[in-house]
Amino acid sequence: MAETLTREAALALLTEFNKEPFHLKHALTVEGVMRYFAKELGYSDEEEFWGIVGLLHDLDFEQFPEQHCIKEQEIMRERGIDERIIHATASHGYALTVDIEPEHEMEKVLYAVDELTGLIGAVALMRPSKSVSDLELKSVKKKYKNANFAAGCSREVIERGAAMLGWELDDLINRTILAMRSCEETYENF
Repeated sequence: MAETLTREAALALLTEFNKEPFHLKHALTVEGVMRYFAKELGYSDEEEFWGIVGLLHDLDFEQFPEQHCIKEQEIMRERGIDERIIHATASHGYALTVDIEPEHEMEKVLYAVDELTGLIGAVALMRPSKSVSDLELKSVKKKYKNANFAAGCSREVIERGAAMLGWELDDLINRTILAMRSCEETYENF
């Protein structure tokens, strides 16, 4: 049986494989968003687990972009990390790099918010405040419709994630803005 991974150990693993501030900030953002949704959706007792999954979801992306969601499974297994974390992190690459489908609500949330946090973050950077604190749904929707804006953030994946959760796209975006507000200080000051 794999031992429980602490946040400190997860952060050490993340920084072993990731050095770019952009990737580290993204990991911290997704960690905070996942923690928010754990509480919001009634999984408060699993908040740490949801956060660790968010923190490690792109473990292999910086060093192994062509093997994203594949190499991280190998890395984590070599270190005896819980298979639930391995499955959850790998599942956000479903229909892109792996055939591991998100099953648990947590995995569906990760799938839905990974790309969306990047898009929302890009919209926030365009604002005078450079913050999500005053960001509204309509501003994100306006940029969302422009395929050239934050082109690396797949609208198809975001929409598939919303459908997996059974949420309307506007609801997903609005809730993710609130989630990012809840942890902005953490990921802005890493």
